[in-house]
Amino acid sequence: MAKNTNTYSWNCRTVDCYPTFESDSDVVYNIHWRYTATSSVVDSKDNPYVSSMIGTQTISTEDITDFIPFADLTNEIVTEWCETTMGEETIASMKTNIDKAIENQINPTSITLTVAE
Repeated sequence: MAKNTNTYSWNCRTVDCYPTFESDSDVVYNIHWRYTATSSVVDSKDNPYVSSMIGTQTISTEDITDFIPFADLTNEIVTEWCETTMGEETIASMKTNIDKAIENQINPTSITLTVAE
């Protein structure tokens, strides 16, 4: 079997905003995120193994510099905010856990079966 390599992606497109905050409108203060890993190894139906984690990340609004209007936000920008707030150590831990979940799908150490009537 080929060695597995996972690719990772973020979905940080759903956010909570203050309708108005100081002189700005639609100010993001909370990010709803999904972190997904997709394997290079495929199952018997030719589908890659996938595992995700979801959560929320509050971001500070206390010292906003270079405000970006909501209409100009992208997943890339909001993902950068989320990653910066979480920090490298947290993201590395998430990556380790999600890698283990995919490895367990590829090489299960336990399976669930149903006994006949």
